[in-house]
Amino acid sequence: MIPQLIGADWMRPEAKTLPVYDPATGKVIEELPLGGAADVDAAARAAVAAFAGWSKTPVMDRVRLMFRFRDLLERNAEELAALITRHHGKTLDEARGEVRRGIEVVEFACGAPTLLQGRTLRQVASGVDQDLYRFPVGVAAGIPAFNFPVMIPLWMFPIAVVAGNTFVLKPSERTPLGGVRLAELFLEAGFPEGVLNVVHGAAEVVDAILDHPAIAAVSFVGSEKVARHVYERAARNGKRVSAAGGAKNHIVVMPDADMSQAIPAVLNSAFGNAGERCLAGSVAVAVGGGQDALVDALGAAASKMVVGPGDRPGVEIGPLIRDEHRRNVVAFIERGEREGARVVADGRSYLSEPGFFLGPTLLDGVTSDMAVGRQEIFGPVLSVSRVATLDDAIAQANSMSLGNMAAIFTTSGATARRFRERVEAGMVGVNVGVAQPFGFYPFSGWKHSFFGDLHPHGTDAVEFYTRKKMVVSRWP
Repeated sequence: MIPQLIGADWMRPEAKTLPVYDPATGKVIEELPLGGAADVDAAARAAVAAFAGWSKTPVMDRVRLMFRFRDLLERNAEELAALITRHHGKTLDEARGEVRRGIEVVEFACGAPTLLQGRTLRQVASGVDQDLYRFPVGVAAGIPAFNFPVMIPLWMFPIAVVAGNTFVLKPSERTPLGGVRLAELFLEAGFPEGVLNVVHGAAEVVDAILDHPAIAAVSFVGSEKVARHVYERAARNGKRVSAAGGAKNHIVVMPDADMSQAIPAVLNSAFGNAGERCLAGSVAVAVGGGQDALVDALGAAASKMVVGPGDRPGVEIGPLIRDEHRRNVVAFIERGEREGARVVADGRSYLSEPGFFLGPTLLDGVTSDMAVGRQEIFGPVLSVSRVATLDDAIAQANSMSLGNMAAIFTTSGATARRFRERVEAGMVGVNVGVAQPFGFYPFSGWKHSFFGDLHPHGTDAVEFYTRKKMVVSRWP
């Protein structure tokens, strides 16, 4: 059974368990305890106890520990990547990229002596000075999604703890091994007990975190439905909330696009990570002439992509996370057919194989009133929509309730600028299929892709995990 971390103690509570699978085989590899409110309370109490000393620890001492943690991540990067592949299923190359992106956020956190600086203004009035100081908010909690079991936790607790907070992490119940291993390395780096705590569970544990009076801030990444729930319930309880939700990302391909660049980028965006990422390209919008050629090229290339276990050399698409999720994705494909979409590349031939595999699927003739054209699928399915003009493409993207990412492929600077200015998405790619910002910028979803004011990582996270105190002083 996978242990929890409460203070300095790794504990295996007596509780019902949930199986953790190897998605490439469908076999159970671990059992996860389904904790409850008592587990959250124990973790929160340990975090409160640790906060008294940790919040007063000099920032340079906190940063030195963070540098040690960063070094341990580097030394164990290959092990972490293999762990991700084992219980998530993504390819080893994708897992290595995930670890790298997570380490970049830790490196950003190591800049705390600059990031946590305040401001001062002397003589704001006669004999009066004014100062701004940053203070930690207290105990923070993180609820990451299953699809990046190492990277998303690293979006959360490193910035929080380097700012002087303590933390309660609830890894995804589907992929908990990454968070547990990160906590082991965190303790090995020398952080005091109780600064980071790990609890396991599902909805009951999430709600206990949202309701616990000692937890001041909650960071969440997941679906739109759950993000909305986290935001509303935590906010009602007076907590700070950063809740990243779903996506329906449109990739616009203009007639003047460099197809040698666009085709592989669109395929990687749509089918990388088996489509299980909130920056996946979901709808390719073919504008103007050359639409048939684009569909033919995408279909031919998708049909040649290699599907298999993520640790097998040459594999480009690993399995989905669970059979239940795979069935949901297949239901979207079937509904798309019923609503009039044409299947150009069909990944359902892999359904009879062991594991939770589904090959890359391309649907043509998709419109925004179809389910596959407007709802998040979160699997290796790319819909192609055909429009006449750039304005039509922008209007279609903007009609979505979600606004996480949008991308365009073009050789025209004027076209790219028009798209950048008018599309309603928080992350925009220009000749880039996955517009993921580096860790020193915010992960900036718009509309119902995000609930809150301050986004994950970057300077937004520094603002989220600190509160400002203004001091106005006069010395007669």
